[in-house]
Amino acid sequence: MNPLYALEGLSFFMADVQAGIGPFLGVFLQAQGWHPESIGTVMTLGGIAGMLATSPAGALVDATHHKRGLIVAAGVMTTLASLALWVSHGFWMVAASQILTAVTGAALGPAVAGVTLGIVRERGFDRQFARNQVANHAGNVVGAALSGWLGWRFGFGAVFALAGVFGAMTVLSTLLIRRDSIDHDSARGLAASSSSSSSSSSSSEHEHASGFRMLLTCRPLLLLAAALAMFHLGNAAMLPLYGLAVVAAHQGEPSAFTAQTIVVAQLVMVVAAYFANRLIQRAGYWGVILITFLALPLRGLVAAMFITAWGVWPVQALDGIGAGLQSVAVPALVVRLLQGTGRVNVGQGVVMTVQGIGAALSPALGGSIAQHFGYVSAFLALGAVSTGSLALWLCFGASIRKACGNGRDAADESSLALSAASERR
Repeated sequence: MNPLYALEGLSFFMADVQAGIGPFLGVFLQAQGWHPESIGTVMTLGGIAGMLATSPAGALVDATHHKRGLIVAAGVMTTLASLALWVSHGFWMVAASQILTAVTGAALGPAVAGVTLGIVRERGFDRQFARNQVANHAGNVVGAALSGWLGWRFGFGAVFALAGVFGAMTVLSTLLIRRDSIDHDSARGLAASSSSSSSSSSSSEHEHASGFRMLLTCRPLLLLAAALAMFHLGNAAMLPLYGLAVVAAHQGEPSAFTAQTIVVAQLVMVVAAYFANRLIQRAGYWGVILITFLALPLRGLVAAMFITAWGVWPVQALDGIGAGLQSVAVPALVVRLLQGTGRVNVGQGVVMTVQGIGAALSPALGGSIAQHFGYVSAFLALGAVSTGSLALWLCFGASIRKACGNGRDAADESSLALSAASERR
């Protein structure tokens, strides 16, 4: 099989595996007699574990030549951790399952990005990673729809069975990627190794990877991470608060409304990811990410104005635009910024960790404002917080644009690399 088709199949099936049983976890545990506080505790433990594991997982992806094996191991362990919930519902078993799911799931994102870079190299990364993300968002839609229908028709056991099927297909898709199709030097952002190079020369290539301190001195990377942290500080709590506001206003049925929010956002993400690469070629990375930062304040304003059942369409469509474009533009920009350092995948992990901090703090901020000042104030405040990312992006626009490039002229890649290197110094 063409390794690119296998890569897209992996991205599709990985969507369901990476999240475990996802949004159905809370409902499942509630049916087993769990209280909301305990459910929130195990989810928080999983979130913290995943956030802490992402950067080390990226470093592991950079270091290993067994990227396929890493994906297989992570897929198998994540699936088994999810299936364990069907066997035991004790607190510590569920907590352990969530931690293991988060830690192993954290390795899947950097690993797939690394394998993609190793197959298509930097020149083809933007286009192929956009195709991966289209498949991934489509997998989320299909997985959520099938889980909802199977759970309604056959009970929770069918949801766990589906997770097992997606896990098996993730492993199969990974094994269909030929081992010799991955250049492991390119996969970490170093120059591609020659086919005639010996193992000693390959080792020499790896010795030229930059030290981890480089990540702290790459100014565009730090600005990107900080801007994304502020974006997710405003974004992460928007959907759950909007669901609570609509249900509290008796404007929607809880289960149907929740399913609708997932489907609307993911379908828009599919379209946004599909057009992301073309948009990058026209507007550049800086311009595309600017669009995502503009979408969130508008989303907060719309959420505050229209707390109704139909309001989910514009609110989640704006979420889909932002998340869909970022899912392609951010990893592609990290590859551009860190090309030549040998630390591309740990850089992906660092950015994901920092934005995860913003996402983790968002529910506490939004919930506190909603409790004391109401839902409308919460949506406006979350949208206002996110303007910090917009301010960073505009204030440091000149230096970031130099490192980003415009994506339109492949002949300028060497000058862009030099620009990024000067920013790192």
